[in-house]
Amino acid sequence: MRGNELKPRIGFFGRRNVGKSSLVNYLAGQQVAIVSDTAGTTTDPVRKSMEIGGIGPVVLVDTAGIDDEGELGALRVQKSMAALAEVDLALLLYTEWGEPEEMVESWCRDHGTAVLKLRSKAEPFDREALIAAIRAALPESAYRGRSLLGDVVGRGDVVVLVTPIDSSAPEGRMILPQVQVLRDLMDLHAEAMFCQPEELTTTLASLKEPPRLVVTDSQAFKRVAEVVPEEVPLTSFSVVLARQKGLFDDYLRGTQTIAALQDGDRVLLLESCTHNVTCEDIGRVKLPAALRRATGKDLQFDILGGGTPLTTLEHPVAAYKLVIQCGGCVITAQQVRARLLPALEAGVPVSNYGLALAWCNGIFDRATRIFQ
Repeated sequence: MRGNELKPRIGFFGRRNVGKSSLVNYLAGQQVAIVSDTAGTTTDPVRKSMEIGGIGPVVLVDTAGIDDEGELGALRVQKSMAALAEVDLALLLYTEWGEPEEMVESWCRDHGTAVLKLRSKAEPFDREALIAAIRAALPESAYRGRSLLGDVVGRGDVVVLVTPIDSSAPEGRMILPQVQVLRDLMDLHAEAMFCQPEELTTTLASLKEPPRLVVTDSQAFKRVAEVVPEEVPLTSFSVVLARQKGLFDDYLRGTQTIAALQDGDRVLLLESCTHNVTCEDIGRVKLPAALRRATGKDLQFDILGGGTPLTTLEHPVAAYKLVIQCGGCVITAQQVRARLLPALEAGVPVSNYGLALAWCNGIFDRATRIFQ
């Protein structure tokens, strides 16, 4: 069920030449990162997947020294600090404690990221003891996600999954949120039925009883809502994932501020993955069009893709009237939270693709009713 991006991430942070790369190689059992006595050997973050017993697959993230100097050094420090936003556990190595270490620990404390502090080079690390310490420090929520629908769907319930196939759908396979919801329904021993929007009327008519739930791709909300009887719960894959990733209450409040948007207001759209953009792209094409149409306002949109942190924006976060996060199917709940926290701290409302599209189609209350 987990893709590479959904693996828990363990980041290695500390000053130059403190032993971060050596420890990554030691844990991975192979030379992943270049090791040298020359300070500053690691420049950009280096990532390596491995398996940890009791946790499963994880990604180790080696970073540049947090005390690097000079113009290039400052950029390396910036990249290391940006990497904090993607990790579920920060492993902080130190030989002496000072301002650089306090900077990392303070960031983690403010953003709710777990920290494991290790005194480096004092004595050789015992691999099993180190893995046990990582296992104890890594939040269980990072590798054991709760059920997507377990509190609203039970054994034997019929759930209809409406999955449009257009130019933005991957060739020969389903998109990840659809696969995740299907797997969850299988684990719940529910019955899943797939169809495209144009087949939905026939699919519903073939059932002896109404389904427990209909889940649709957000871009088909309007068409599907017109077909599904009002008494049948309806939501979207993006809304389901938004609830699992946390911040759902913030999304609910933030989405309703769409009604207050005015001409010239700036809206930030956050993508968590890198993908080919088509004329039917939900975030870059359909969502901006839907928001302009629903509000009747000339809104300005900025798009931040590939999980890039908000600190790289041309405009300050406070300049935005709304930040809208994608479903986040390829990142963990901690990564979603860390990415959106600057907006929340600045008092900027946050929403989610599915919830925003539900609002634009006039079915926001219906799409969230089953979860409230």
